[in-house]
Amino acid sequence: MIMLLRHTPTELADRKALMINPAKTCQPIGAMYASLGIHGCMPHSHGSQGCCSYHRSTLTRHYKEPVVAGTSSFTEGSSVFGGQSNMLQAIDNLFTIYEPDIVSVHTTCLSETIGDDLTQIVQKAHDDGKVPEGKYVIYAPTPSYVGSHVTGFSNMCKGIVSGFAEKTGEKLDQVNIIPGFVEPSDMEEIKRLSSEMGVKTVLFPDTSGILNGPQTGKYHMYPKGGTTVEEMKSTGDSMGTIALGSFASSLAAKFLDTKFKVPCDILELPIGLPATDRFIDSLRKIAGVNVPESITRERGQLVDVMTDMQQYFYGKKVALFGDPDQLISLTEFLVSLDMIPVHIVTGTPGKQFAETIQAITKDLPVPVNVKAHGDMFLLHQWIKNTPVDLLIGNTYGKYIARDEDIPFVRHGFPILDRVGHSYFPTVGYKGGLRLLEKILGALLDRQDRDAPEESFELVM
Repeated sequence: MIMLLRHTPTELADRKALMINPAKTCQPIGAMYASLGIHGCMPHSHGSQGCCSYHRSTLTRHYKEPVVAGTSSFTEGSSVFGGQSNMLQAIDNLFTIYEPDIVSVHTTCLSETIGDDLTQIVQKAHDDGKVPEGKYVIYAPTPSYVGSHVTGFSNMCKGIVSGFAEKTGEKLDQVNIIPGFVEPSDMEEIKRLSSEMGVKTVLFPDTSGILNGPQTGKYHMYPKGGTTVEEMKSTGDSMGTIALGSFASSLAAKFLDTKFKVPCDILELPIGLPATDRFIDSLRKIAGVNVPESITRERGQLVDVMTDMQQYFYGKKVALFGDPDQLISLTEFLVSLDMIPVHIVTGTPGKQFAETIQAITKDLPVPVNVKAHGDMFLLHQWIKNTPVDLLIGNTYGKYIARDEDIPFVRHGFPILDRVGHSYFPTVGYKGGLRLLEKILGALLDRQDRDAPEESFELVM
């Protein structure tokens, strides 16, 4: 891989039909992750066994936890004549053998290409008595050849809420929060901040306790965590919804608004100071509460470190790649640190991404390269033409970082060669502190490495 990267040319070419080393993965992975955030839920991949194995293994490698899912196990016959019989048998097998409360079905390239109708198949499963009393089958279309894992997460979030949300007419004193495609640790931090504010919330999906649970010596196919069916049903009676990250969370929030008149506030992920401020303020307004001293103190600690360490951040050029919601908030945070994000690439399509990044970076002293539905080959070309002081992205960035000798901070999905991301948040004020520590550590480690003997200092 490193040898191949050394042949990356500096001359840019306009590529429309070809992607080289995409900065994304496919929709079903995001759908599977969202499904795991519902208590007692078994994700089910309607397609070939190989697809399901890839999705499970990627999630398992990132979270270092066993990820289980069913598959329709398409054969040549299913690919020609349709996968209805396979899926009906699979639903029957899953409820009989593994006893989930919910089977959450997502499609793949194959089932979408042949045109399988999930609505009709799920209805037939009910009609044929394959769905036991008190059990549920929910579903979402997630073709891999469109969008990314973020799109799949978004589609499944809508599938979850459309499958469960109800309106009884009794307004509940609670706020829905859709956390976006973030780590279990981030979901935990969002719940903690809401609790500090004294606000009752329904967070969905919620993978905390499922993909970052304790080692007890016993295996549980359905751990204690996750949003319950009762909580999901109540979302139609909530006083409002906060959607964190427009790419991953807005679809479900808008569905609740349109169908159940639950007003929604679509915000950026609360990464860094400005975005966390907006999240706390939105929660305060919707719930009608005051911000407690404990949260004000956390904010003050983040501001303190930002000002103390500003000299090391100032003017440093950064390249970033990853999910759009993550990159928007990260870029804003870096700008607030007086850093200069100059190359920004996401593999997820959407015009709004580039427009948002350009608005955030409009006052920077240098031009900024930004690309939605881009790839890491383009990012590497940009870096070759305009070198940077820091690279931020998932594990796949390590090759570029090594080839160009750039300090590297791992952030996003997937992180396959390090641990901690599922246990330590990067959202909220405490998450901002962790990000600062990681960025500062990478920069100062490089300064130590490159310092000549006479300027190798004990105190920096």
